[in-house]
Order: sequence, then structure tokens, then C-alpha cells
Amino acid sequence: MRVATVLHHPVRPVPSYRSTLFTPSPAKMKTLRFSFSHRSTKFKVLAAKKQLPELRSRKQKQDGENLLSRDQKAEEGFDLGWLPAFPHVLIASMSNFLFGYHIGVMNGPIVSIAKELGFEGNPILEGLVVSIFIAGAFVGSISSGSLADKLGCRRTFQIDTIPLILGAIISAQAHSLDEMLWGRFLVGLGIGVNTVLVPIYISEVAPTKYRGSLGTLCQVGTCLGIITSLFLGIPAEDDPHWWRTMLYIASLPGFILALGMQFTVESPRWLCKGGMLNDAKAVIANLWGESEINKAIEEFQLVIKKDGSDLDSQWSELLEEPHSRVAFIGGALFLLQQFAGINGVLYFSSLTFQDVGITDGALASLLVGVTNFAGLRSEKYCALCASYLMDKEGRQKLLIGSYLGMAISMLLVVGATSLPLDEDFSHNLSILGTLFYIFTFAIGAGPVTGLVIPELSSNRTRGKIMGFSFSVHWVCNFLVGLFFLDLVETFGVAPVYAGFGGVSLLSALFAYYFIVETKGRSLEEIEMSLNANSTPGNK
Repeated sequence: MRVATVLHHPVRPVPSYRSTLFTPSPAKMKTLRFSFSHRSTKFKVLAAKKQLPELRSRKQKQDGENLLSRDQKAEEGFDLGWLPAFPHVLIASMSNFLFGYHIGVMNGPIVSIAKELGFEGNPILEGLVVSIFIAGAFVGSISSGSLADKLGCRRTFQIDTIPLILGAIISAQAHSLDEMLWGRFLVGLGIGVNTVLVPIYISEVAPTKYRGSLGTLCQVGTCLGIITSLFLGIPAEDDPHWWRTMLYIASLPGFILALGMQFTVESPRWLCKGGMLNDAKAVIANLWGESEINKAIEEFQLVIKKDGSDLDSQWSELLEEPHSRVAFIGGALFLLQQFAGINGVLYFSSLTFQDVGITDGALASLLVGVTNFAGLRSEKYCALCASYLMDKEGRQKLLIGSYLGMAISMLLVVGATSLPLDEDFSHNLSILGTLFYIFTFAIGAGPVTGLVIPELSSNRTRGKIMGFSFSVHWVCNFLVGLFFLDLVETFGVAPVYAGFGGVSLLSALFAYYFIVETKGRSLEEIEMSLNANSTPGNK
């Protein structure tokens, strides 16, 4: 359990303008429920081409009706179709800010915490304080799908702020190891639920055209949370009690999230499944435009009729076709993402930088954090690179390109550490490889993975598939953190990073053969076309 020993080096451990944000829609007053409208997969591009006839004809008709308005928008030079949904997505992404903050908050202060609570010098207990967070997240991710199915996203978000707030306060007031462990477990429990909910919520409230762009706010929130915790952690080097202040601060975003979700909308798909058609229409009109109401409601009802409601869905359905196929993809994507080494690089990047001459651990960690965020920036729109590319190039291309870039990055680090190069050149090449690795992860493998899984999932099982997928994420996250240092000590940096590069190449191949392109298609179109491809006789 040497994880904690390194984690405490300030290392980056590793989410008309008619918004209803300030005009609560009647949808919020109802009992809430999640709608999941994707379909399990036959993972080839041909699946994207084989849309059901009624959906294809409807889409062609709509394209003709909207041609004039699109031309007008192009002439104006501004496309603000994303703006009504943005405040709702932004508030939901506060959960990812909390996620990032909590995975970074223990980096610097863990030494002071260990000393004050009486377990200084015990790497196992230090590791337990860090890893208990992941254990809580695993439990939360498993339970999140069922909660969202019954309560809806908004209420689940609000209820989930309870363990987030309580956990932060208990941790801040802890005077014993047991109190700290309970606080960290509660925080992890809340984070586990929210990391599943956010991509589902965004995929269901965002307009089809902007679903990818808005979906990258998850990654932005996580990066900002990590950077914030790193900045706030600087005084911990001089003040041994500063960690309590940092943990008290961690409770504030929870209050903001609970209050903010009161002014957001519920998923129109969940409302439609619950029989609240008027509320669903109001949400669609506010976020997507009145011209989308009839088409959207018709598609929702068609999918519900064919697929059934998630009210009575069971976990055992994930073992049946076509749901098992998407569950396999979801679990595999997160397994590959984690074993491609992202959290090994993030958790222990300061060691790499120290090896090449950067002795300031806090500076090294902050450099990684800023790079992770910078990977999301776009020059043209001053928005996020991933945001721009997601809906321009598509999910599959972005995943493939991201993993290829990560593989090349690891090759650079391996060459820098194992080839007889000039010392300064070797140091610079190692830093370049590490930063390029984080950059390429941040524009593809990071944001796309969490978004594409709910897009491919069926209406009936989306919550449970997401819960299963994230549970795989947390288990792999834990294993990487637990064994990374031992592997480095046993085999050396170069072989371990070469292994990360090999998994990155395997991930690119997986994305090429198994991921269906989902950009520009409604969740219902995706689900019904994939469902058609999974029936007998469709090749």
C-alpha cells in the first residue's frame, strides 16, 4: 500500500435565451425518474447508417424545414443553440468539480493529517485514508442507477449532496483515524453516485447537436476541481492545520449543487416515461426549441413502446442481448482507460518530474493539473478543444486519436528514460512526453468515455449500465494506485510506461472496431438503429 506514501507528495491525483435556470419549470415539482434512451450495439459504422425508416424520413423532413434557419444562423456567424441548456449542465457539472477537488485535496496535507491523527509513518494507514474514498465511490456508482430510475436525476443529485456535505465536515472535524475514514467514505459514496449521474443528465437534456460539446463540461469540472485543491493546498506546507480549512471548503460546492439543482430541469425523457407529457414538452420547448416538441415526444414514446420502461428493469438484464453488449463496451472502455495509465501518471507524476530535475513537488503537480485543463482549450472559440472536436470530428475519431497520442507520449518517455541521450535532452523529452500524454487524454479518452456510454445505452438500462461501467472504473482506479509504485520499483519506469503505451494502442483498436459514431444523432435514433442491427437477420 505504498500508494499513500507517494500520494502525499503534492502530486496531482489522478468530470431567444430561454433557460429555465431562474424560471423553475413545472417538471421540477413532480416525482422524478430517469429516462435512458440508447440502444445496445453492433459496433460498426454500418450501425450508424441503418436507421429505422420512420426515423430516417422524419429526420429528412426536419432537415428540410430547418434549412432556412440554419442558413440564417450561418450568416449571423453565431450559433447559440447550446445556450438554454448550458446553465443546467453547468450546475450538474459542479459534481465533477467536487470529484476533482476531493481527489486532489489529500495530496499535500496527508503528512500533516497523519501526524495530527497519530498514524504518521504508517504507509498502510495513509493509503487507507486515500483509498477508502475509492471504496465509497464504488458503492455509490453501483446504487446510482436504481436511485436515478426511481427518483430522477434532479432529486438524486440533491439527496446525494447529503453524504458529500456530511463527509467533508466529518473529515474536517476529525480527531481520530476512524472519523477521517468515515468522512472520506461518505464523500466517496456521494462522488460515486454523481459521476454516474452527470453524463446521463447531460446526455438527456442537451440538444442533439451540442450533446458532445456540453458533455465535455464533466472533464472541465474535474480539472478545475483538481487545480483548485492544488492552489488551496499550497499553505499546507507552512500551516499543519490548514487541511481542516481545505476540507471545510469542500462542503461549500455541495450546498451550491443542492440549491442549484432546484432551478434546473428534469430529463424530458424521464418525464415522458413517467406520464408527465406537459412537463416534458415544456422542458423541450425551453431547451431545444418549440419546433422539436412533436418530433421528440414521438421518438420518446416510440422507444418506450418498443423497449419498455426502466421502472421494472433488473440488473440481470445486463446479461441479456442487446444490453450485455453495451455493458461490455462500457466496462471495457473504463478498464482500458485506467490501465492505459492515466491515474498512474497523474498520481505519481511528481516522481517523474523529480527524476528529471524538478524538485518542487507542488510545482510539478500544478503543472500537470494545468496541462490537464489546457488539453480542453480551443483556440477559435476560446472554449474547450474536446468540446469543439467532439461534435465536429465525432466520438470514435477522437477516441482513436487520443489513444494513439497517448501511446506516442509513452514512447517518448520510454525513450527518454532508457536510451543513451544527452541528459538535458532526456529530461526535456520526458517532461514533454508526460505533458503530451495528459493533453491527449484530456481531449479524448477522458471526456469521450463518460459520454459515449450513455449514448449507446438503451432507454431501459442506461442507469444500470452506467453504474456497472463506473464500478469497473473505480476498481481499476484502485488497482492502478495500489500497484503502480511496486511495479515501477520491480521493473523500472520504462517497462511500466511501455505497458501503458501498449494498452493505449489496444484501446485505439478497440475504439475502431467496437464504437459506433453517435455525433449528430438523437438518443432515440441511436437506440432504434442499434436495436434494428441486433435483431436476427441484420448483419
